[in-house]
Order: sequence, then structure tokens, then C-alpha cells
Amino acid sequence: MIEVHKLNQLQPGQKRRKLALTFGALERDVDGIAEKGCEYNFKSITRSDYIKKLLEVVIQDPEFSEDAKAQLENILKSEPFDEKRACNLARNNLLAVLGTFPAEWDLVIAPHSSLTDENGVVKQRDFFPDVYVYAEDIRSPFNCGSIFRTAEAMGAEKVLISPMCIDPNHPKAVRSGMGCIETIGFERKNIEQLVQFAKEKDLPIFVLETGGTPIREFKFPKKGICIIGSEELGVSPDALSIADYGRVSIPMKGLKASLNVGVAYGILMQEWISQI
Repeated sequence: MIEVHKLNQLQPGQKRRKLALTFGALERDVDGIAEKGCEYNFKSITRSDYIKKLLEVVIQDPEFSEDAKAQLENILKSEPFDEKRACNLARNNLLAVLGTFPAEWDLVIAPHSSLTDENGVVKQRDFFPDVYVYAEDIRSPFNCGSIFRTAEAMGAEKVLISPMCIDPNHPKAVRSGMGCIETIGFERKNIEQLVQFAKEKDLPIFVLETGGTPIREFKFPKKGICIIGSEELGVSPDALSIADYGRVSIPMKGLKASLNVGVAYGILMQEWISQI
């Protein structure tokens, strides 16, 4: 939270971003799910009055349309005052001015669980031993973060990445990963190193790619490495050549017959762990 008078010390773009973050934090506080350290804690003014003060600042923004200002003025005058709707409306209008989609911004401010317990001790992950994903040449940081988030949620032991895969510590990957990159960890390996790793641990390798066994007919191994390919080129010929356990595909009916790599991996992991 920021004191209202301090907003005037910020540049316009910085002020809008700070307001968007503040309204997001306030929404969660209204719902009773505020992140630790982001709870509303001003003693000199009620949360409701604080939100109204912020709305008054937002309404003065010269980049806002007249319709947007009218909406905010109406909710400011409404009785009873709807705190959550006011925050949501203000935040979405701010994001429109910033040129950011709400869904993308939510990756920055959405709540996620703490990595430590109430005593500050790091929580232990529960996962399926020897279940790995190898992300080959993923270039989008958002897709990279999404893969880590899915891998952690579904119980993969670790994420393996190729030399040309984007750095998982890229700020956009970290944001879309929602803390999972830190939690699950990763190792960077080329194809030769991946093969050696699989041999040492006696792990089968299979790929998610078109032209394979339909996912509902594919008998997933109890442990193994699944290779997923880049957004544009799919799995490389070199990676296909080491897939000793075969190829699995997701049947599609659409004209495009195309899925985002993060979405496709999520579908695969759900089926894999259901068989485990």
C-alpha cells in the first residue's frame, strides 16, 4: 500500500502501475486472501475511505476516457460503496491505459502460497520420483514459466532444459512461474547429456509431438522423461531419435489443430499422473 499523497511524487506511468498493483492488493484484502505483508494496515483511514481517495486520484488521469471517468464517479457516489467492484473497475481501466491485458497482469499480482511454513521452515515438495520434463528450445519466457508451474503442480521431480531454452530466471518467466522455478529447480543439458542422464537413472524417454499414439491410448511409464519441443519447430530430429519409449500426441479437431506448448504439456501431465 502507498500513502495517497506520495502518488503525486511518481511519474505518470509509474503512478499507474503502482495504482494497478495497489487496487489488486486491495481486492484480495477485501476477499480476505491478502498476501503476507500486503494487508491493508493504515490506522488513520478506513479501507473504504482509502479506496475512495485512490479513485479520486485515478479519475484525474488525463489518459482516461470520459466513459471510464463516469463509471468511476458513479461507483464512488454509490451507496453502499462496493469496495471490490470499485477496485476491479479502477484496475482494469488502468491496465487499459497501460496497454496490458488483465490476465497477463494477474501473473504479477495473483496470490500464491508461501514456500515456508509458519515457522519459516522451507516446505518439502511432494512429487513423483523420476518424472521429468525436458523443455527443448522454449523461447517464450511466459511459456517457460508456465511449464515450470505445471511441472511443480502436477508433481514432476525436476525440469530439464536444453542449451537454447530461455533462461528460467528471466523476469517474465519468474512471474508466470509463480514461484515454481525456485521450488522445483532445473538442470540445463544437451541431447548427449540427456541420454547419459536417462541411462544412469534407467529412465525411458518419450516425446510429445504430432504423428504419435493418441494420448488416451498411450501407456505412460511409471517414470521417465517427456520431451516437449519449441513453439515454432516442435521436437528436433535429434530429440526424436533418442525417444526410445515412443511418441504421444493430443488428437485435435480444430482447423488450426494447434495448442500452446504450455497448454499441451498440462494436458499430457494430467494424463500421465492419472496413469501413475
